[in-house]
Amino acid sequence: MQNLLRNLWFRDPKEETTFINDNAVKIRAGILLIIPIYMTFTLIDVVFGPTWNVLENTTMIDTLETDWNWHTIYQVQATQRAYDYTIQTWVLFYGLFEMIAGMFVTTSRLSPTIYLATLLAKKDKPNWKPLVPKRFAWTIGATFITVCLIFFNPDVFANWVNTLFGSKLLPTTENYMPDWIPLVLVWICLGFMWLEAILGFCVGCQVHALMVKLGIFKEECLECNNIDWEEIARRNEERKAKEAAENKS
Repeated sequence: MQNLLRNLWFRDPKEETTFINDNAVKIRAGILLIIPIYMTFTLIDVVFGPTWNVLENTTMIDTLETDWNWHTIYQVQATQRAYDYTIQTWVLFYGLFEMIAGMFVTTSRLSPTIYLATLLAKKDKPNWKPLVPKRFAWTIGATFITVCLIFFNPDVFANWVNTLFGSKLLPTTENYMPDWIPLVLVWICLGFMWLEAILGFCVGCQVHALMVKLGIFKEECLECNNIDWEEIARRNEERKAKEAAENKS
């Protein structure tokens, strides 16, 4: 337990090339999967849910008129549906915090899910993978979350942009972002996290590997991921002990 608290899911936090336990990463992805699931239901309700609510005990009056599609027009008392995104905003901020926290050794110690995932993965043999590709994948996730935050808080973001540039670049009285954008992104995020948690397939890591092949990024040796460093150390100790015994004889 002491070693777990000191190293978390890192092989050695002080080594030059940082490696993390991919088993713990998968468990953490499964824990955080609840965030895109919750946001999916929220966005489906926002995009496809009713816009108007008819007041109770209201009598509908036939206006004896029809629209262009020959639908009868009724007169009722109704209110336009208003949304309060406070809970969704805090959930997204927490998700953004988790994405950023996992990117660095220091900030990882602030993440509750990393502690929990490391604890749950301690009984299995570690599967060491470099941190850099995972960091790229979490950067993609952080970008998706930021877009959703802007969708749920368009006026706040518009005020920041307008104040920064000293002009009214974005409207503050309407949502300028099409609702299909966060809906598509949250489904992509849900798919990526499901692949990571259930199948162990990191889409962001594969994109990063492609960037490496194109020469855009510089990556650690991916072939080194499957090396059992503990086994190598054990064999070295056995070899040294055998050589010492031979020298004595």
